[in-house]
Amino acid sequence: PFMALGTPGEDQQTQSVLQTFLNVVDFHMNVQEAIEAPKFGSSNYPGWFSPHTYYPGRLCIERRLAHEVGDRMREKGRSVVEWDDWTMLAGGVCAVLFDFMTGSLHAGADPRRECYAVGW
Repeated sequence: PFMALGTPGEDQQTQSVLQTFLNVVDFHMNVQEAIEAPKFGSSNYPGWFSPHTYYPGRLCIERRLAHEVGDRMREKGRSVVEWDDWTMLAGGVCAVLFDFMTGSLHAGADPRRECYAVGW
């Protein structure tokens, strides 16, 4: 085992979990940094829950990230919706990572929702 993580958030769940995982593995962030990084979500496929809303080409993106990449995505034809920073729509990831080098556990909790990381 390397990392356990999850979040509430309907169709955003898999997207927020993947973004957090990639922030740790590919961008070498610690767990808390990875969780707090700006999030985005695609509504390009019909939603899982009834009435299965569908917004082809829509990208929802936290405002602090939208300034950096939002215009470029619009140029590519995407409909960009700016979420407020730290919106609960981006999930509420909690994660625990096992550090193989030190044998210690590292945990993080998302300030977007009521989450806690507690150790002993």
